[in-house]
Amino acid sequence: MRVSIGVGGASSGRERDFDRQVDYVVEAEKLGVDAVWTAEAWGQDAVTPLAYLAAKTHRIKLGTGIMQISARTPSMTAMTALTMAALSNDRFLLGLGVSGPQVVEGLQGRPFQGPLMRLRETIDIIRLAFAGEKLAYQGKHHTLPLPGGEGKALRLSQPGNQAIPIYLATLGPRALELTGELADGWLGTSFTPANAGAHLDFIRQGAEAHGRTLGDIDIQVGGTVAFEPDMDDVMGPLKAGMAFTLGAMGSAKTNFYNDAYKRGGWEASAEEVQRLWVSGRRDEAIAKVPEEMVIQSNLVGDKEAIRERLSAYKSAGVSTLRVQPAGKDLDARLETLGSTLELIRDLD
Repeated sequence: MRVSIGVGGASSGRERDFDRQVDYVVEAEKLGVDAVWTAEAWGQDAVTPLAYLAAKTHRIKLGTGIMQISARTPSMTAMTALTMAALSNDRFLLGLGVSGPQVVEGLQGRPFQGPLMRLRETIDIIRLAFAGEKLAYQGKHHTLPLPGGEGKALRLSQPGNQAIPIYLATLGPRALELTGELADGWLGTSFTPANAGAHLDFIRQGAEAHGRTLGDIDIQVGGTVAFEPDMDDVMGPLKAGMAFTLGAMGSAKTNFYNDAYKRGGWEASAEEVQRLWVSGRRDEAIAKVPEEMVIQSNLVGDKEAIRERLSAYKSAGVSTLRVQPAGKDLDARLETLGSTLELIRDLD
Protein backbone atom coordinates (compact mmCIF):
# COMPACT_ATOMS: atom_id res chain seq x y z
CA MET A 1 0.00 0.00 0.00
CA ARG A 2 1.48 3.32 -1.12
CA VAL A 3 1.10 6.65 0.71
CA SER A 4 0.16 10.08 -0.62
CA ILE A 5 -0.23 13.45 1.08
CA GLY A 6 -2.01 16.70 0.31
CA VAL A 7 -1.34 20.43 0.47
CA GLY A 8 -3.63 23.40 0.02
CA GLY A 9 -7.33 23.53 0.69
CA ALA A 10 -10.24 25.91 0.89
CA SER A 11 -8.32 28.39 3.08
CA SER A 12 -4.97 27.96 1.30
CA GLY A 13 -3.11 31.17 0.54
CA ARG A 14 -4.54 33.00 3.53
CA GLU A 15 -1.37 32.72 5.63
CA ARG A 16 1.06 32.67 2.72
CA ASP A 17 2.72 29.61 4.22
CA PHE A 18 3.77 28.00 0.97
CA ASP A 19 7.42 27.78 2.00
CA ARG A 20 6.41 25.51 4.89
CA GLN A 21 4.37 23.37 2.51
CA VAL A 22 7.38 23.02 0.22
CA ASP A 23 9.57 21.91 3.14
CA TYR A 24 6.90 19.36 4.07
CA VAL A 25 6.73 17.88 0.58
CA VAL A 26 10.51 17.77 0.15
CA GLU A 27 10.91 15.87 3.42
CA ALA A 28 7.96 13.61 2.64
CA GLU A 29 9.65 12.63 -0.61
CA LYS A 30 12.75 11.61 1.34
CA LEU A 31 10.59 9.41 3.58
CA GLY A 32 9.20 7.56 0.57
CA VAL A 33 5.79 9.16 0.01
CA ASP A 34 4.50 8.28 -3.45
CA ALA A 35 2.48 11.39 -4.39
CA VAL A 36 1.38 14.83 -3.29
CA TRP A 37 -2.03 16.29 -4.23
CA THR A 38 -2.89 19.99 -4.33
CA ALA A 39 -6.41 20.98 -3.40
CA GLU A 40 -8.37 23.60 -5.32
CA ALA A 41 -11.51 25.11 -3.84
CA TRP A 42 -11.63 28.89 -3.33
CA GLY A 43 -8.04 29.41 -2.18
CA GLN A 44 -4.88 28.63 -4.13
CA ASP A 45 -5.28 27.01 -7.53
CA ALA A 46 -4.18 23.40 -7.93
CA VAL A 47 -1.56 23.82 -10.64
CA THR A 48 0.79 26.66 -9.72
CA PRO A 49 2.04 25.03 -6.48
CA LEU A 50 2.81 21.82 -8.37
CA ALA A 51 4.90 23.68 -10.93
CA TYR A 52 7.06 25.03 -8.11
CA LEU A 53 7.22 21.64 -6.40
CA ALA A 54 8.31 20.05 -9.67
CA ALA A 55 11.51 22.11 -9.45
CA LYS A 56 12.09 21.28 -5.77
CA THR A 57 11.55 17.51 -5.91
CA HIS A 58 12.87 14.60 -7.93
CA ARG A 59 10.75 11.47 -7.51
CA ILE A 60 7.42 12.21 -5.85
CA LYS A 61 4.39 12.29 -8.15
CA LEU A 62 2.53 15.58 -8.46
CA GLY A 63 -1.25 15.51 -8.71
CA THR A 64 -4.08 18.01 -8.89
CA GLY A 65 -6.57 17.03 -6.27
CA ILE A 66 -8.59 18.36 -7.97
CA MET A 67 -8.78 20.70 -10.97
CA GLN A 68 -12.38 21.89 -11.22
CA ILE A 69 -13.70 21.18 -14.71
CA SER A 70 -15.88 24.29 -14.55
CA ALA A 71 -12.88 26.56 -14.04
CA ARG A 72 -11.15 25.73 -17.33
CA THR A 73 -12.06 24.66 -20.82
CA PRO A 74 -11.19 21.02 -21.60
CA SER A 75 -8.53 22.13 -24.09
CA MET A 76 -6.83 24.34 -21.50
CA THR A 77 -6.96 21.52 -18.98
CA ALA A 78 -5.23 19.27 -21.52
CA MET A 79 -2.62 21.94 -22.34
CA THR A 80 -1.91 22.42 -18.64
CA ALA A 81 -1.58 18.68 -18.03
CA LEU A 82 0.79 18.20 -20.96
CA THR A 83 2.87 21.16 -19.80
CA MET A 84 3.06 19.85 -16.24
CA ALA A 85 4.05 16.38 -17.45
CA ALA A 86 6.88 17.89 -19.50
CA LEU A 87 8.06 20.13 -16.64
CA SER A 88 8.03 17.30 -14.09
CA ASN A 89 9.62 14.55 -16.20
CA ASP A 90 6.27 12.72 -16.39
CA ARG A 91 5.48 12.81 -12.69
CA PHE A 92 2.16 14.61 -13.19
CA LEU A 93 -1.22 13.10 -12.26
CA LEU A 94 -4.33 14.82 -13.61
CA GLY A 95 -7.03 14.83 -10.94
CA LEU A 96 -10.43 16.14 -12.04
CA GLY A 97 -13.76 16.77 -10.35
CA VAL A 98 -17.07 18.52 -10.90
CA SER A 99 -17.03 20.37 -7.53
CA GLY A 100 -20.53 21.42 -6.38
CA PRO A 101 -23.23 23.93 -7.28
CA GLN A 102 -22.20 26.54 -4.73
CA VAL A 103 -18.67 26.80 -6.15
CA VAL A 104 -19.51 26.16 -9.80
CA GLU A 105 -22.41 28.60 -10.00
CA GLY A 106 -21.33 31.01 -7.26
CA LEU A 107 -17.59 31.27 -7.89
CA GLN A 108 -17.14 30.18 -11.50
CA GLY A 109 -20.43 31.52 -12.86
CA ARG A 110 -21.04 28.31 -14.77
CA PRO A 111 -24.16 26.12 -14.75
CA PHE A 112 -23.89 22.99 -12.64
CA GLN A 113 -26.56 21.13 -14.58
CA GLY A 114 -25.42 17.83 -16.11
CA PRO A 115 -22.12 17.50 -14.21
CA LEU A 116 -21.49 13.88 -15.20
CA MET A 117 -21.97 14.50 -18.91
CA ARG A 118 -19.71 17.54 -18.62
CA LEU A 119 -17.09 15.37 -16.92
CA ARG A 120 -17.33 12.66 -19.57
CA GLU A 121 -17.04 15.18 -22.40
CA THR A 122 -14.12 16.88 -20.70
CA ILE A 123 -12.26 13.56 -20.45
CA ASP A 124 -13.06 12.77 -24.09
CA ILE A 125 -11.53 16.04 -25.28
CA ILE A 126 -8.53 15.75 -22.98
CA ARG A 127 -7.78 12.29 -24.29
CA LEU A 128 -7.99 13.54 -27.87
CA ALA A 129 -5.30 16.06 -26.95
CA PHE A 130 -3.22 13.45 -25.10
CA ALA A 131 -3.36 11.29 -28.24
CA GLY A 132 -2.09 14.16 -30.39
CA GLU A 133 -5.34 14.33 -32.35
CA LYS A 134 -7.16 17.38 -33.66
CA LEU A 135 -9.67 18.68 -31.15
CA ALA A 136 -12.84 18.07 -33.15
CA TYR A 137 -15.74 17.15 -30.87
CA GLN A 138 -19.51 17.35 -30.77
CA GLY A 139 -21.14 16.90 -27.40
CA LYS A 140 -24.06 18.25 -25.42
CA HIS A 141 -21.95 20.73 -23.46
CA HIS A 142 -18.80 21.05 -25.55
CA THR A 143 -18.46 21.51 -29.31
CA LEU A 144 -15.12 22.05 -31.03
CA PRO A 145 -14.77 24.00 -33.19
CA LEU A 146 -17.68 26.29 -32.35
CA PRO A 147 -20.17 26.02 -35.24
CA GLY A 148 -20.97 29.03 -37.40
CA GLY A 149 -17.76 30.87 -36.63
CA GLU A 150 -14.27 31.18 -38.03
CA GLY A 151 -12.65 28.54 -35.87
CA LYS A 152 -11.23 25.27 -37.09
CA ALA A 153 -10.23 22.06 -35.35
CA LEU A 154 -6.71 22.45 -34.00
CA ARG A 155 -4.07 20.00 -32.88
CA LEU A 156 -1.98 21.12 -29.92
CA SER A 157 1.62 21.90 -30.84
CA GLN A 158 2.82 20.01 -27.76
CA PRO A 159 3.56 16.34 -28.43
CA GLY A 160 0.85 13.94 -27.32
CA ASN A 161 1.32 12.03 -24.07
CA GLN A 162 -1.13 9.22 -23.43
CA ALA A 163 0.75 8.11 -20.31
CA ILE A 164 -0.69 10.91 -18.14
CA PRO A 165 -2.99 9.20 -15.61
CA ILE A 166 -6.46 10.65 -15.04
CA TYR A 167 -7.88 10.47 -11.53
CA LEU A 168 -11.47 11.37 -10.67
CA ALA A 169 -12.83 12.69 -7.38
CA THR A 170 -16.36 11.28 -7.41
CA LEU A 171 -18.93 10.36 -4.77
CA GLY A 172 -22.38 9.66 -6.26
CA PRO A 173 -23.21 6.16 -7.57
CA ARG A 174 -23.34 7.14 -11.25
CA ALA A 175 -20.17 9.19 -10.91
CA LEU A 176 -18.40 6.27 -9.25
CA GLU A 177 -19.47 4.01 -12.11
CA LEU A 178 -18.02 6.56 -14.53
CA THR A 179 -14.77 6.38 -12.57
CA GLY A 180 -14.70 2.63 -13.03
CA GLU A 181 -15.30 3.06 -16.74
CA LEU A 182 -12.83 5.82 -17.57
CA ALA A 183 -10.35 6.64 -14.82
CA ASP A 184 -6.89 5.43 -13.88
CA GLY A 185 -7.51 6.29 -10.23
CA TRP A 186 -10.10 7.40 -7.69
CA LEU A 187 -9.60 10.22 -5.18
CA GLY A 188 -12.13 9.20 -2.56
CA THR A 189 -13.63 10.89 0.48
CA SER A 190 -16.44 10.10 2.92
CA PHE A 191 -15.02 6.58 3.02
CA THR A 192 -14.87 4.02 5.79
CA PRO A 193 -13.23 0.61 5.30
CA ALA A 194 -16.07 -1.13 7.11
CA ASN A 195 -18.50 0.13 4.47
CA ALA A 196 -16.15 0.21 1.47
CA GLY A 197 -18.86 -1.22 -0.77
CA ALA A 198 -20.79 2.05 -0.56
CA HIS A 199 -18.17 3.37 -2.97
CA LEU A 200 -16.16 0.51 -4.41
CA ASP A 201 -19.13 -1.59 -5.50
CA PHE A 202 -20.12 1.15 -7.94
CA ILE A 203 -16.58 1.62 -9.22
CA ARG A 204 -16.31 -2.13 -9.72
CA GLN A 205 -19.62 -2.21 -11.65
CA GLY A 206 -18.46 0.57 -13.95
CA ALA A 207 -15.13 -1.12 -14.53
CA GLU A 208 -16.51 -4.60 -15.22
CA ALA A 209 -19.17 -3.25 -17.58
CA HIS A 210 -16.34 -2.01 -19.80
CA GLY A 211 -13.93 -4.94 -19.64
CA ARG A 212 -11.89 -3.68 -16.71
CA THR A 213 -11.47 -4.69 -13.06
CA LEU A 214 -11.28 -2.77 -9.82
CA GLY A 215 -7.59 -3.66 -9.75
CA ASP A 216 -7.05 -1.47 -12.82
CA ILE A 217 -7.87 1.61 -10.73
CA ASP A 218 -5.66 3.18 -8.06
CA ILE A 219 -7.97 3.56 -5.05
CA GLN A 220 -6.78 6.52 -2.98
CA VAL A 221 -8.55 7.27 0.30
CA GLY A 222 -7.54 7.90 3.89
CA GLY A 223 -7.78 10.55 6.56
CA THR A 224 -6.02 12.17 9.48
CA VAL A 225 -3.34 10.10 11.21
CA ALA A 226 -2.72 10.90 14.88
CA PHE A 227 -0.80 8.71 17.31
CA GLU A 228 -2.76 9.85 20.37
CA PRO A 229 -3.63 7.34 23.13
CA ASP A 230 -5.87 10.03 24.66
CA MET A 231 -8.61 10.46 22.07
CA ASP A 232 -9.84 13.67 23.73
CA ASP A 233 -6.81 15.49 22.35
CA VAL A 234 -7.85 14.90 18.72
CA MET A 235 -11.59 14.26 18.80
CA GLY A 236 -12.69 17.91 19.04
CA PRO A 237 -11.00 19.18 15.85
CA LEU A 238 -11.91 16.04 13.93
CA LYS A 239 -15.56 16.27 14.93
CA ALA A 240 -15.57 19.93 13.84
CA GLY A 241 -14.10 18.96 10.48
CA MET A 242 -16.66 16.20 10.05
CA ALA A 243 -19.51 18.57 10.88
CA PHE A 244 -18.22 21.02 8.26
CA THR A 245 -18.10 18.23 5.68
CA LEU A 246 -21.62 17.03 6.47
CA GLY A 247 -23.15 20.48 6.72
CA ALA A 248 -21.18 22.95 4.62
CA MET A 249 -19.60 21.02 1.73
CA GLY A 250 -22.49 21.76 -0.58
CA SER A 251 -25.93 23.26 -0.30
CA ALA A 252 -28.81 22.02 1.83
CA LYS A 253 -30.11 20.21 -1.26
CA THR A 254 -26.85 19.01 -2.82
CA ASN A 255 -24.08 17.65 -0.59
CA PHE A 256 -22.31 14.67 -2.18
CA TYR A 257 -20.18 14.08 0.92
CA ASN A 258 -23.23 13.87 3.15
CA ASP A 259 -24.96 11.51 0.73
CA ALA A 260 -21.92 9.24 0.63
CA TYR A 261 -21.85 8.93 4.41
CA LYS A 262 -25.55 8.09 4.36
CA ARG A 263 -24.85 5.21 1.97
CA GLY A 264 -22.04 4.13 4.28
CA GLY A 265 -24.40 3.54 7.21
CA TRP A 266 -24.51 6.98 8.87
CA GLU A 267 -27.82 8.25 7.52
CA ALA A 268 -29.40 9.50 10.75
CA SER A 269 -26.27 11.24 11.98
CA ALA A 270 -25.51 12.80 8.58
CA GLU A 271 -29.02 14.21 8.30
CA GLU A 272 -29.07 15.59 11.84
CA VAL A 273 -25.65 17.23 11.65
CA GLN A 274 -26.51 18.82 8.31
CA ARG A 275 -29.85 20.12 9.62
CA LEU A 276 -28.20 21.74 12.63
CA TRP A 277 -25.34 23.20 10.60
CA VAL A 278 -27.54 24.68 7.89
CA SER A 279 -29.78 26.27 10.53
CA GLY A 280 -26.75 28.03 12.04
CA ARG A 281 -26.47 25.83 15.15
CA ARG A 282 -22.90 24.82 14.47
CA ASP A 283 -21.80 23.96 18.00
CA GLU A 284 -24.76 21.62 18.30
CA ALA A 285 -23.92 20.11 14.93
CA ILE A 286 -20.36 19.38 16.04
CA ALA A 287 -21.60 17.81 19.27
CA LYS A 288 -23.89 15.47 17.34
CA VAL A 289 -21.07 13.94 15.27
CA PRO A 290 -20.61 10.40 16.65
CA GLU A 291 -17.09 9.63 17.84
CA GLU A 292 -17.27 6.26 16.10
CA MET A 293 -17.93 8.05 12.80
CA VAL A 294 -14.71 10.01 13.27
CA ILE A 295 -12.73 6.91 14.24
CA GLN A 296 -13.98 4.95 11.23
CA SER A 297 -13.09 7.81 8.85
CA ASN A 298 -9.55 8.40 10.14
CA LEU A 299 -6.55 6.67 11.71
CA VAL A 300 -6.32 7.80 15.32
CA GLY A 301 -5.33 6.17 18.61
CA ASP A 302 -2.28 4.35 19.91
CA LYS A 303 0.17 2.49 17.69
CA GLU A 304 -1.74 -0.78 17.80
CA ALA A 305 -5.05 0.92 16.99
CA ILE A 306 -3.54 2.62 13.95
CA ARG A 307 -1.94 -0.65 12.85
CA GLU A 308 -5.43 -2.21 12.88
CA ARG A 309 -6.87 0.71 10.93
CA LEU A 310 -4.14 0.43 8.30
CA SER A 311 -4.88 -3.26 7.93
CA ALA A 312 -8.58 -2.45 7.50
CA TYR A 313 -7.87 0.01 4.68
CA LYS A 314 -5.61 -2.47 2.93
CA SER A 315 -8.14 -5.30 3.27
CA ALA A 316 -10.87 -3.03 1.88
CA GLY A 317 -8.94 -2.68 -1.39
CA VAL A 318 -7.19 0.65 -0.86
CA SER A 319 -4.02 0.77 -2.96
CA THR A 320 -2.79 4.21 -1.88
CA LEU A 321 -3.49 5.65 1.56
CA ARG A 322 -3.93 9.43 1.41
CA VAL A 323 -2.97 10.79 4.81
CA GLN A 324 -3.03 14.02 6.78
CA PRO A 325 -0.43 13.49 9.52
CA ALA A 326 -1.21 15.36 12.72
CA GLY A 327 1.36 17.45 14.57
CA LYS A 328 1.82 20.87 16.08
CA ASP A 329 4.72 21.74 13.75
CA LEU A 330 6.57 20.40 10.70
CA ASP A 331 8.83 18.08 12.70
CA ALA A 332 5.87 16.54 14.51
CA ARG A 333 3.93 16.01 11.30
CA LEU A 334 6.93 14.37 9.65
CA GLU A 335 7.41 12.13 12.68
CA THR A 336 3.76 11.02 12.37
CA LEU A 337 4.21 10.47 8.65
CA GLY A 338 7.39 8.45 9.13
CA SER A 339 5.77 6.25 11.78
CA THR A 340 2.82 5.63 9.46
CA LEU A 341 5.11 4.57 6.63
CA GLU A 342 6.96 2.17 8.94
CA LEU A 343 3.70 0.49 9.98
CA ILE A 344 2.59 0.16 6.36
CA ARG A 345 5.91 -1.43 5.38
CA ASP A 346 5.41 -3.93 8.19
CA LEU A 347 1.98 -4.77 6.77
CA ASP A 348 3.40 -5.31 3.31
